[in-house]
Amino acid sequence: MSETPSPSVARTAVVAAALELFARQGFEATSVEQIARAAGVSRSTFFRQFGGKEDVVFADHEVLLDELREWLERGHPNPWVAVCEASERVFLHFAHDPEVARLRYQIVRQVPALREREIVTVFRYERQFDEYLRRSLPEIDPLDAVGFAALVTALHNHVLRRLLRGTKRVPLTALRRALDDAMRRYGVHPDGVAPAEDDVVVAVFPRSMPAAEMTRRVRTALDG
Repeated sequence: MSETPSPSVARTAVVAAALELFARQGFEATSVEQIARAAGVSRSTFFRQFGGKEDVVFADHEVLLDELREWLERGHPNPWVAVCEASERVFLHFAHDPEVARLRYQIVRQVPALREREIVTVFRYERQFDEYLRRSLPEIDPLDAVGFAALVTALHNHVLRRLLRGTKRVPLTALRRALDDAMRRYGVHPDGVAPAEDDVVVAVFPRSMPAAEMTRRVRTALDG
């Protein structure tokens, strides 16, 4: 007796079938009925899982955005590092199966409506990072929050496109180096030697470091 596939496995099968059809015969020429038939599901099951053909293309992003929201809400000792780690989690997801990611990228490039949807989706990541920084650092200057969120998102997209446009593997370290540089530009990189219990510390902060981050570090040191 065969087992019924889990919802996540079933969704993955639908996405794979849809992307293959889109690549072979075009996005506009592919119908929901064809996708459902190729994936071995009913038309009604397709619409329960996805709202339409566009949603199939961006299904991974919807899952990732929900997962990142939950992950960020768990709380992290360093909000700046947490935003960078969230970006890395997204990169690792697509780097895990680069062939599927490249196929999706090619399809999106060919369809204007999908390109517009992609722009909106990218902004949703940026907004999520921005809102997280503002919640975690209430005193932060909004320009610092939106600026850092935009920079992390832009760096992530740049490195990810290197993976999607080429045929070679792009390691996580490529993104991590870029994110380290971003934190240094903002003066919020966590580098430094941990102080001993009997140290007398004079705090010196870079001019570029946001006041909210100075406050957070001082409070962390005093609470520790």
